[in-house]
This record gives sequence, C-alpha cells and structure tokens, in this order.
Amino acid sequence: MHFISIQRLLGILLMIFSATLLPPLVVAWLYQDGQIHDFLTGMLIVLLLGLMMWLPARRHKKDLRVRDGFLLVVLFWFVLGLAGAVPFVVADNPELSVTDAIFESFSGLTTTGATVITGLDDLPESILFYRQQLQWLGGMGIIVLAVAIMPMLGVGGMQLYRAETPGPHKDAKLTPRIAETAKALWYIYAGLTLACGVSYWMAGMSAFDAIGHSFSTVAIGGFSTHDHSIGYFQSSTIELIAVVFMLLAGMNFALHFMAWRNFSLKPYLFDTEVRAYLGVLFLVTAITVGYLYYTDTFIFFDDALHAGLFQAVSIGTTTGFTTAEYSVWPGFLPVMLLFVSFIGGCAGSTGGGMKVIRFWLLIKQGHRETVRLIHPNAQIPVKVNSKPMPDRVIDAVWGFFAAYVGSFVVIMLFLMATGLDQVTAFSAVAACMNNLGPGLGGVGANYVDLNDPAKWALSFAMMLGRLEIFTLLILFTRAFWRR
Repeated sequence: MHFISIQRLLGILLMIFSATLLPPLVVAWLYQDGQIHDFLTGMLIVLLLGLMMWLPARRHKKDLRVRDGFLLVVLFWFVLGLAGAVPFVVADNPELSVTDAIFESFSGLTTTGATVITGLDDLPESILFYRQQLQWLGGMGIIVLAVAIMPMLGVGGMQLYRAETPGPHKDAKLTPRIAETAKALWYIYAGLTLACGVSYWMAGMSAFDAIGHSFSTVAIGGFSTHDHSIGYFQSSTIELIAVVFMLLAGMNFALHFMAWRNFSLKPYLFDTEVRAYLGVLFLVTAITVGYLYYTDTFIFFDDALHAGLFQAVSIGTTTGFTTAEYSVWPGFLPVMLLFVSFIGGCAGSTGGGMKVIRFWLLIKQGHRETVRLIHPNAQIPVKVNSKPMPDRVIDAVWGFFAAYVGSFVVIMLFLMATGLDQVTAFSAVAACMNNLGPGLGGVGANYVDLNDPAKWALSFAMMLGRLEIFTLLILFTRAFWRR
C-alpha cells in the first residue's frame, strides 16, 4: 500500500476542492449577504490542510494499485465531507452544530438531499448556492473531475475511475484514455446542466434559482433554495422540465455520449436497462396517478397527473424534489414510492439506489432458476442487450444485494436502538442509502429532530450508497490489508 502517494493525492484533491469555494464567495460578494468572511475562512482552511498533506509527500509519485484506488476514494470522500462542512460550521446563518454541518455536507456531496436546515427562504444566497454546488460536484463525482486533470500532475487515474464509477459496467471506457473519458463525461454533464438551467429560467425561475435547481436536478440531488422545493414555483411547466431532466440524468451517461457522438437515438432505443428504467417509472406513475384520483386525493385528474408524475419520477430516480408531501398520501403510495427508490437510476448515472441493471439481472436470474427446476440440465444464459452475462457478473450482483440488505438491517437496528420508531428508522436508512433524501415518519420533511448518533450513522449510510457498498466495505476486510 502506497500510503505516502495516497497522502500526496489527498492533498492535491483537497487543494482542488478549496478552489470550488470561490463561486459561493463571489455570490456572497455580489449579494452582500455577510458570508464573505465565512467562505474565505473555509477556503483558506481547506487549502492549508491540502498543502500540509501535499508538501511532505510531494516527491512520491508511484503508480496506484487497485487497492490504493479504493482506499483513496473512501478517504477522499470522508475528508471531503469534513472539508465541505467547514463553511457551515463557521457561518452564523444557519447556526449548525458540527454534527449537523457534517451531515449537511455529506448529504450534499453524496447527492442524498436529506437536510437538517429549515427556513431556506431566509438563508443567505451564498449558503444556498453552496448547498446546490455541493450536489453538483458530487453528482458525477469530483474524483472523476480530478482524474481528468491528473495526467498533467503525473498521476494515472484508471484505478480511481474504477473505484468511483458506479455500476457493473465500471471497467468500460468511452475513449481510449481515462482522462478523455472523464472529460467526455463532464462535457455531457455540464451540457445537461446548462440546458436545464436555461429551460428553468425561460419557464419563469430567477437566474439564481435556475442555476441552483439545475445543479441539483442533473446531479439528482434534491436540494432546493426554497422550503417548498419545486412546489414553491406553482408551475406545471417547471415541473415538466424537472421531470425531463431527472429522467435524462437517471440514464447512463455513456449512452448520452454515444448518442451525441453518433447523432442518433439508437443507443437509448436498444439499451435493455433504459427500457427497463422507463418501464418501471411508467408503471409506478400510472399506479400513483390512478390511486390519487381514485381516492379523491385530487379532485381533478389533471392535478393527480401532475402530482403523481412528478413524485413518481422524483422518488424513482432518487432525486427527492417535492411538490406535495407524498409521505402523507393515502394507502400504500408512500411505501411503494420509497421501495421504488431501491431500484433507482441506471448504472453510470447520477442516480442512487441499487441501479436498474442489477434489479433486472436479479429478475432474470430468478427466472432462470425457476426454469432450471423444470429443466435441471438446461443451459440458460442471462442476457443484457442480447449479450450473455458471465456468471461472475451474476454472482457479483447477488453479492451486492446481500451486502446491501445486510448493511441496511444493521444500520436500521442501530437507529432503532437510539430511540427512533420503526417507520422513521426504516425510511431514513432507505432514503440515505438510496441517496434519496425525504423519507417517512419523523424524516418526512427534514432530519432536524434526529439525535446525533443517528445522524452519524446516516452519514455513513450515505457514503455506503454513494460508493455502492463494496468500495467502502472492502476496507473492513482482512484480505484488503493483507500484504
């Protein structure tokens, strides 16, 4: 294990992150909201920490191995979560404890959208912008951004990319060089963000709100600049724009790249995962809209359609925007929507959850085992995009599912041991591990009333979900540390 090289890279990445505090600093200056000193202090603290880590190790430039990449990714997300909390700690508005500041930072960077801040409409603009920017940076993964420029620093990035990029297709490259791959992903990401922001602005949002909400929409984060989230604007046009870009952000960004490069929609039309993704969301939307109208929750069908479509897509893609308090909807709807977030977005997207491709492979494998009961000797391949999947991939999906369920149960039991009721504990873990945000019960609106141990446990759950379980859990195995 090359600990000195890892220390060097952590220092570099922290210094890069300190530069991301410049935009909210500029916002604080433009709006004169009294936060200039706070962001300047935060930027200097993070920069100095990065320098202190980098200077002693600046001459160590050994290539990373796979296990080094895993350790660096986990350490960086942990350190970055702490560094991102600095502006919240030093700010007077809002006044947050260290635990709350770290929770908010982790929630932003992991694009979870769970918040411990209330009274958003009265917060300084720079703090609001900073929360949105945290989600945007975390959406595609700030490490992939760093990988794009690391060749200039003499650092190979493939190990980081494999560890950071989610989904079972993480070894795939869009371009021959990993740096070019990272740049391609960020061009698509930035292009979608720009298109989303312009669309919001043309639909009636202020420029500030349009930029902020485009950040959290494309990142599938769910943070808003208003307490009532997207519902604040009372605009069906804005809701429709949000639905379109949430759907796009929930798809594999490699497909966006291929479609853009070939000027063709074929990458979407012939992709098994995209078809399953859209099929699940269509079915959930139909059920939600029909039940809302059937139970007279909304008297007019148009209202049921708007609310049902928006919430089904928002929760299904793990974005977490709201136009209504879905947690108090009648019958089974809140629980059904929460369970849909376990499926989440596509692999290689900014969405959370277990990913559609894993869900689809679990169904296909279950069907194969059922058929094998009748035909024990039959050779029945599991196919995705008409290509048979290796048994190693199927085994990995089952292993992921087992680790996911096991981690979920342990964290939920811990939350219940701290005093949370069953509904709140279950939904809080689901919302944080799936990087969704809003839950049910005591976390339906926010996470303010949770005790500190629960907030730390949920911060860990956010990292588990963001790094897709194995990247983090592998550090707790003997094999990882064995020479």
